[in-house]
Amino acid sequence: MTEQDNKLTTEMPTTYDPKAAEEKWYKYWINGEFFKAGQRQDAKPYTIVIPPPNVTGMLHIGHALDFTLQDILIRTKRMQGFDALWLPGSDHAGIATQTKVEQKLREEGVTRYDLGREKFLEKVWEWKDKYADTIHEQWAKMGFSLDYSRERFTLDEGLSKAVREVFVKLHEKGLIYRGKRIINWDPAARTALSDIEVEYKEVQGHLYHLSYPLKDGSGHITVATTRPETMLGDSAVAVHPKDERYKDMIGKMLVLPIVGREIPIIADEYVDKEFGSGAVKITPSHDPNDFEVGLRHDLPQITVMDETGTMNELAGKYQGMDRSDCRKQIVQDLKDQGVLIKVEDHLHQVGHSERTGAVVEPYLSTQWFVKMQPLAEAAIEAQKSGKGVNFVPDRFEKTYLNWIENVRDWCISRQLWWGHRIPAWYCESCGEIHVAHDDVTKCSKCGSTELRQDEDVLDTWFSSALWPFSTLGWPDQTEDLKRYYPTDVLVTGYDIIYFWVARMIFTALEFTGEIPFKDVLMHGLVRDPEGKKMSKSLGNGVDPLDVIEQYGADAMRYMISTSSTPGQDLRFRWERVEQARNFANKIWNASRFALMNLEGFTYDDIDISGELSTADRWILHRLNETSRDITRLIDAYEFGETGRLLYNFIWDDLCDWYIEFSKLSLYGEDEAAKNTTKSVLSYVLDRTLRMIHPFMPFISEEIWQHLPHQGETITLAAWPEFDPALEDGEAAREMSLLMDVIRAVRNIRAEVNVPMSKKIELMLKAGDDQILQLVKRNEIYVSRFCNTSSFEAGLGLEIPDKAMTAVVTGAELYLPLAGLIDIDQEIARLEKELKNLNSEVERVEKKLGNQGFVSKAPEKVIEEEKAKMADYSEKRSKVIARIEELKG
Repeated sequence: MTEQDNKLTTEMPTTYDPKAAEEKWYKYWINGEFFKAGQRQDAKPYTIVIPPPNVTGMLHIGHALDFTLQDILIRTKRMQGFDALWLPGSDHAGIATQTKVEQKLREEGVTRYDLGREKFLEKVWEWKDKYADTIHEQWAKMGFSLDYSRERFTLDEGLSKAVREVFVKLHEKGLIYRGKRIINWDPAARTALSDIEVEYKEVQGHLYHLSYPLKDGSGHITVATTRPETMLGDSAVAVHPKDERYKDMIGKMLVLPIVGREIPIIADEYVDKEFGSGAVKITPSHDPNDFEVGLRHDLPQITVMDETGTMNELAGKYQGMDRSDCRKQIVQDLKDQGVLIKVEDHLHQVGHSERTGAVVEPYLSTQWFVKMQPLAEAAIEAQKSGKGVNFVPDRFEKTYLNWIENVRDWCISRQLWWGHRIPAWYCESCGEIHVAHDDVTKCSKCGSTELRQDEDVLDTWFSSALWPFSTLGWPDQTEDLKRYYPTDVLVTGYDIIYFWVARMIFTALEFTGEIPFKDVLMHGLVRDPEGKKMSKSLGNGVDPLDVIEQYGADAMRYMISTSSTPGQDLRFRWERVEQARNFANKIWNASRFALMNLEGFTYDDIDISGELSTADRWILHRLNETSRDITRLIDAYEFGETGRLLYNFIWDDLCDWYIEFSKLSLYGEDEAAKNTTKSVLSYVLDRTLRMIHPFMPFISEEIWQHLPHQGETITLAAWPEFDPALEDGEAAREMSLLMDVIRAVRNIRAEVNVPMSKKIELMLKAGDDQILQLVKRNEIYVSRFCNTSSFEAGLGLEIPDKAMTAVVTGAELYLPLAGLIDIDQEIARLEKELKNLNSEVERVEKKLGNQGFVSKAPEKVIEEEKAKMADYSEKRSKVIARIEELKG
């Protein structure tokens, strides 16, 4: 694969073999270090850090979409001359990975506690190494141009240093604190969860109405709850201070049913007096709102469950029961006591652990928290002052701001073993807490050496929040950090805007003073053909490697990237992959034809400055237009529209038209014309392959290496830039007419079942001399592609009475019937065409007669509509005249 200036020596196989090409070229790219950033120090940097996949298993089709969009951007920018860095890495994914490993151990009859922390972590590292290798293999199969020399992992030494730096600095500023608060508790994983790790599902439950008697025997208060088992931890019943029904009861004592404990009636504005009975039970240890009420009224915090969701010693006779079993028993006991007034069906939202699926328990626990308000304020100010991130689509800015403006303190401690262990040490002698960068061995307060490190680890998203700058070497001021930060774009799904995007922004502003990326491209989810979310339980997931095995990586990449619209979900359809594979085959076959006619042709032989045919000038014009539009669309992240333009240009303009036209000179005797066509064909095909390369890297490299070319790889070939010298509106107009003529004749043939192999007589009546001269200059194309036995063009032709007719812009076509068709059929066909033209004229007339449209539409749009009107009217007049002729 050296620089190829000599004549071609290799013929392309009849069919494209994706497997052979993909393995060959990926090895070649990696060995050549073509993806390694920093080799163009004089170039402008362009950076993307990959959203790190979790080391919990294989990459899914959603990853394939996310990473393919990034690869398209990075390959394009690399070809445009940028020093492009796409930094790879993976995430340790604390709770998710630990859950997977514990599940595997359970199948072997072992728990993590049997192994102990050190041995268990060895098992998790083994898991990580296995799946990190799998992810590498998948990246290679999909052709991702990652700079592996800079690969990072969220638990590697450098990132661990960054995590400690952030924790210590935030703690020193009072933005990280340790406190006792209600948190989301996963009883299956036995760990705290942040708010956004909780998935709310609609569950059919019950609303239990209970009667709490007053101690003085003067009556009772009715409360309603969906969780009667938590009443064992009730500390009060609250009513609204302005609720007239209860004004004389405030301050009195109630007797808690079953338990017999006395609890007060308190007044608090938290209560909605219009909802239900206007009285609510307050359980500070098992409800976040009740916790806040409890703090205001100095209520006792009674926790009646343990970390597994089992009732504890404070639950009395229910101790040892699972929370769901306890609920059933308590309901029966309340019924027996006569205090269960009624039970109603109740559809409500119940929190579930995103990772284990367990019902989340609001739980009073001592945890580490990040104080979010000061961090959020800086991020909000940046966004509202115009110095923030550009969201694509922009509607996600509102989503982001809405969350960050209402954000609560972030619980960052997790009761796991896999992750960044919290850098806090507790003195066993005096209780002092030490937070430090390095391990603490001596208490600074009492001098004791009896210290133990906090057992908990940090939330996975704590380290992920630092990803854009920690991966580049921060907190050290490395050369990579100076050169590649802030990054240019983050490509990610809209489903993690809270989990990750927001946290990266406020963390970056706090520690680097800059936003972490200029743009955030939000894409949707990949769904099945019916629009359902893909999942293992539904069995509707798609493995990207299965798609590649069947159709090749290029087909999968092209299908999934060009099916996407920013911010919108897409539906995976196998038939679209097949269409993409057919597109790749079309490119292959067209290229084979070109190469069969380029034998002995070298890169130095390419010369497009000579005398060009109309078709030559037109295809160069279309190539130029397409490269301009595609560059603009990729910069706007409009990959679906980019795919449409590429498809139309390659399939229609290049393959179906230009290559067919090129055969006239390639198979002719004029050597000069032949060499000009070879030059144009080489030039256009080379630049077409460069445009398709970011989408279909393997097939484009395979073909490009066979073409006359310069350079080692298409990966580093220059991106096709718009060239004003190639603009040729005249050639575009000429080709438009020629193609209209050829299409019209072919349509007539099809309508009357006259095969292309049968020669026909063709007459063309030009509307003016300019059209006539245009047609005569290109008569060879008309004769060849309409397969005429005779072709006559003129201004005032004598038209035979019996002829098939077609009207194109600027001309009328006549095919003398000579026994080909029935005149009555031809009249019927023209009357049908007249009806269509009448509809078009009426539509445009209405549009131009609409004052609202005319007053608001741009002048250019109005002129276009007027031009359409003139065109339709002209065609209609000619059709009417021809009908009259035939009828006469």
